[in-house]
Amino acid sequence: MNDTCIELIKSVMDSQEDLIVIFKGEELVVTNKAFNSFFNISSIEQFRDNFDLFVECLVPHPSYFNKESIQKDKTWIESILELDEMDRIVSMLDTKYNPHAFNVKINDSVEGFSIVTLEDITQTLIKRIMIENKANIERKSGAYDKQYFLHVMKSYEDAALFNEKIIGLITVEIQGCENELPECVQKFKDSVRQDDMFVHWDDGKFLLVHLVDSALKSQEVLTKLKVMAQKEMGSGVTCQFYSLAQEKKESISQLIKRIEF
Repeated sequence: MNDTCIELIKSVMDSQEDLIVIFKGEELVVTNKAFNSFFNISSIEQFRDNFDLFVECLVPHPSYFNKESIQKDKTWIESILELDEMDRIVSMLDTKYNPHAFNVKINDSVEGFSIVTLEDITQTLIKRIMIENKANIERKSGAYDKQYFLHVMKSYEDAALFNEKIIGLITVEIQGCENELPECVQKFKDSVRQDDMFVHWDDGKFLLVHLVDSALKSQEVLTKLKVMAQKEMGSGVTCQFYSLAQEKKESISQLIKRIEF
């Protein structure tokens, strides 16, 4: 496509509320304003810096099409087209980690290109499946599932860059709360922001992941949690804490390796 054609096509795409992407094979070649706004990017190049492939954006939820749904020797577009139209649904997280569900429509009438339209149907699907069933929350503890966090942690790192924040980690080791673990976890969740992630890392071990302005702010949150635990945890329940903050040019994976559980 020459530059004039691209600009004409993009002007039409930008007028739409749905997220629209033109793929050449599996490579993004044109995106509209709604798509860029959802991922808080200014260009395709920036998107590529954040994600290796588009399918990396898809939440690995069994009710939605995702990377694990791709058939052997096929692209994600070829694989999703083999599903019934009503099953062509994906989930993606916005920059505030709110899950959204999208109905996927694909026009592949132009040879070599695929026009993908992502219609946000969050209100009818996310509330019913992701929120009501709490698919990304462990039933045992009430905290975020570790594997779910590991999948979305790159997006969390990107959000820190977008918002000019750093990532703070607070480890929480809870003992003596086995019989009332969800209640204990809920007290911690009630003490932090809705956008923070309280993750069940291992037996009795939890990780609070949050965006902060500085390491000092993370320490302030740690102090708040300690006070809460002293006041509200039942007798026999003990909590141990440790705080870490992201250093310059440190990835979230490197930060996690410094955890002292």
